[in-house]
Amino acid sequence: PDHAGSDSIPELDERLMATPAVAMERCHEVTMNMGFTSVRATRNAMHELKNHDVKRAESIREDERTADRYEDELGTYLVKLSGCHLSDQDRVEAAELLHMIGDFERISDHAVNILGAARELNQKKLAFSDEALAELNVLCRAVKDIVKTAVSVFEEKDTVLAGKVEPLEEVIDELNQEVKKRHVQRLREEKCTIEMGFILSDIITDLERVADHCSNIAVC
Repeated sequence: PDHAGSDSIPELDERLMATPAVAMERCHEVTMNMGFTSVRATRNAMHELKNHDVKRAESIREDERTADRYEDELGTYLVKLSGCHLSDQDRVEAAELLHMIGDFERISDHAVNILGAARELNQKKLAFSDEALAELNVLCRAVKDIVKTAVSVFEEKDTVLAGKVEPLEEVIDELNQEVKKRHVQRLREEKCTIEMGFILSDIITDLERVADHCSNIAVC
């Protein structure tokens, strides 16, 4: 996992609005940087579930704060840009970017939530059973695939690749249901505790939400 530095947000110069097509391209570049930031936070958060690292944990929080700043600055800039004389295509892209920056920001929020669950496990000296850990690892690998794919779709504007995101999201939904079902069975067999169940439920819900936002990005 790569630790974040304190990413500086490239300036969105209002003078570029004199040439809207250039300003739109700049917004796309900055949104791409935002996407990389959110994906990095998500990857690092999943690594936190395996072992705790202080620097990595802080990098996740910093990436979430950076994603917030991206959303604020890009959102404001795109709204102003929408008031300019845009082509129909650029107007549609501006609306799509406004949606996507919201999705990227929410992905970073879920990364922080996953970090919180990992921190609770660490502080309470709790550990998942080998079975639960193996199931969670499968789910995390699927989520890593979908975030990587969604960002590639956005970066390359690849509509063919975009068609592969929704099936991945459906697989993740099915995996979540299977993990929940197996956890209930372990509870019945007293192989797991209710407290661990709450933490596991929180984690898989956040992972599912990340996949949902990736699906939104691919649709756009």
